[in-house]
Amino acid sequence: MAANEEVDLLVIGSGAGGLTAAFTAADAGASVLVVEKAAKFGGTSATSGGGIWIPNSDDARAKGHADDPGEAFGYIKALIGDDVPDAKLHAYIDNAHRMLSYLEQKSEVHYTAYAYADYHMDVAGARGGWRTHDPIPLMADRLGKDFERMEPPHTLTLTFGRFTWTMEEAKLLLTMSPGAKSLLFKLMTRYIFDIPWRFKTKRSRRLTGGNALIGRLKLSLDQKGVPLWLNAPMVELLRENGRITGAIVERDGQKVTVRARKGVVLASGGFDHNLALRQKYLPGPTGDWSAGVPTNTGDALAAGTAVGAGTDLLDSAWWGPGFMLEGEDRARIMFVERALPSSIIVNQAGKRYMNEAASYHVAGGEMHRANSPEGPTVPSWFVFDARYRGKYMLGPMMAGKPSADKRIPAAMRKILRKSDTIEGLAREMGVDPAAFSAAVARFNGFAVKGEDPDFHRGVSAYDRHYGDASVSPNPTLAPIEQGPFYAIPIYPCDLGTNGGLSTDANARVLDTEGRPIDGLYAIGNASAAAMGRTYPGAGATLGPAMTFGWLAARHATRVNQ
Repeated sequence: MAANEEVDLLVIGSGAGGLTAAFTAADAGASVLVVEKAAKFGGTSATSGGGIWIPNSDDARAKGHADDPGEAFGYIKALIGDDVPDAKLHAYIDNAHRMLSYLEQKSEVHYTAYAYADYHMDVAGARGGWRTHDPIPLMADRLGKDFERMEPPHTLTLTFGRFTWTMEEAKLLLTMSPGAKSLLFKLMTRYIFDIPWRFKTKRSRRLTGGNALIGRLKLSLDQKGVPLWLNAPMVELLRENGRITGAIVERDGQKVTVRARKGVVLASGGFDHNLALRQKYLPGPTGDWSAGVPTNTGDALAAGTAVGAGTDLLDSAWWGPGFMLEGEDRARIMFVERALPSSIIVNQAGKRYMNEAASYHVAGGEMHRANSPEGPTVPSWFVFDARYRGKYMLGPMMAGKPSADKRIPAAMRKILRKSDTIEGLAREMGVDPAAFSAAVARFNGFAVKGEDPDFHRGVSAYDRHYGDASVSPNPTLAPIEQGPFYAIPIYPCDLGTNGGLSTDANARVLDTEGRPIDGLYAIGNASAAAMGRTYPGAGATLGPAMTFGWLAARHATRVNQ
């Protein structure tokens, strides 16, 4: 080897979980190195909404919404079943709020509890809000040169691809609730008239969501003097006498041996963009349909299994209906659009088969579960009318009258189908006109009454969260009756795979016999998800990643051991 480094803790990957682990270890006095495969740091965490699902946080209690840990445990246990050991679930419920409190006291990371309902309000222990937390915005100039070195937000987390928004602002704008127009004017004015920043970049100075979270974590690491190498993929793990002692990392064309006295934390994401692994493990049909960063190709899975690690949940992902556009390197998940009135999802037989307003994970999973030769659901069609077109955004397609359709971005026009009649749209989609017309007519009859006896759309508080409050009696339902009519093909996309290396309650990697591999930890999508195959609420990806990153670092550095 041409070079050698030695630290206490080596962290592979620079997402929220990895940076939380790095900060925690450095705060405990350990020397830490973070290595990142990509040319920018932050991974999918930086491109995401940045929310975390934390029951019973300090902020929620301060706002008068104290939580019951027993109820929170019962809620996730009912969803997860036996896919995850109780010890691991207790580790999360008992420590998630402690992790957040620690970061808020010790670091630059700050969150606010938000009234966002859990995704399964019919399950005992669910809450109508205050478990999901939104990062406090950060001004980009605080990051200096690191602003350009951080992964930019996914375009779907921005207004017009430019303006940043918080969770509360996003809800207001996407549902066009009262106050949306004035908020949009405020955001546009703030962006346009930030003249000094406009000379530097098209991106907003005000960072929200995942960029705010990762930016705050990076500032915290800088204060501890923790180095972060970019363009530095892990080649392999080093093992001596049964213990993981470091890794070989490629940096600037050289292989560097990095010794890690206290351990290695694998935080490099899942196998989102490894088509061979997707086809091997995930339900089919599948494709390169992930919203995760393109560098997530299963590095931790390969390195871990090479040293004898066990695996679990490899058939699972954080699902979400979505679509791909030509020229973009990742999918666009439909978080909100499906819940808005005057829209439905149908299969290739032209029939509805789901509650379109359900959580993205449930809806995406249903695309797999309902797939059959008689009614293929991959792809399905997202159908809407001129009323929807005139009021709501859909991907890069801004709200507007049909007369403005020529101004829809070319990539969106390429997948868009349009007709003046329902029967004509069916022919454009390649589905049976009679079956499709009957499905629309049946839906319209229900929508007028504000009910959906077929799939119960709009019954739960979560369904209604992203409905249009101006529509009654059900904010998610209105007839599809105003031509022209539109449709786009959608697929069971994902935010990332969530199966991976088996771990225990301290994030230690377990071998194929269930025994800890000394010196090796895995968190986030590099590990089998603590939430199993479920998605309890917004932020149930990053919340566990950060919590188990915190636990891994404390275990490796023997904090309170």
